[in-house]
Amino acid sequence: MIYLEYAGITLATFLVMETITWLTHKFVMHGFLWYLHEDHHQPKYQTFFEKNDWFFVIFAIPSILLFYNGVNPELNFLFFIGLGILLYGMAYFFIHEIIIHQRIKMFTRTKIKYFVGLRKAHKIHHKHLGKEDGECFGMLYVPRKYFRI
Repeated sequence: MIYLEYAGITLATFLVMETITWLTHKFVMHGFLWYLHEDHHQPKYQTFFEKNDWFFVIFAIPSILLFYNGVNPELNFLFFIGLGILLYGMAYFFIHEIIIHQRIKMFTRTKIKYFVGLRKAHKIHHKHLGKEDGECFGMLYVPRKYFRI
């Protein structure tokens, strides 16, 4: 039964991460840490690695700390919160870097409606080159209007 609880903690953490991502993207990345996120919106800066990639490191720190404290001195719920964050980070990498921005050339001609909607929503987000007037700050949740053809 305890494994079911741990799976629930992991899943709940994964789902809560979408809200945390939205809030962080809107108020931190498009706020006081814009200088790290700006190159992600500015075509003139586009290289394979961006300053924006530091957010992968920043967001990995809580997961690493939770893993460490979740096995020290014995396995506990903190480990599974860290696992939920890690799984969300992996989903983020797959969706954002591979599906949307195609930094790794896979799924370049996908017709999967969900992926097409994600790309449309993200394209709308990137139409704003500055930090103001943004929309679609989440990653996995996409409003219905982006799925209409």
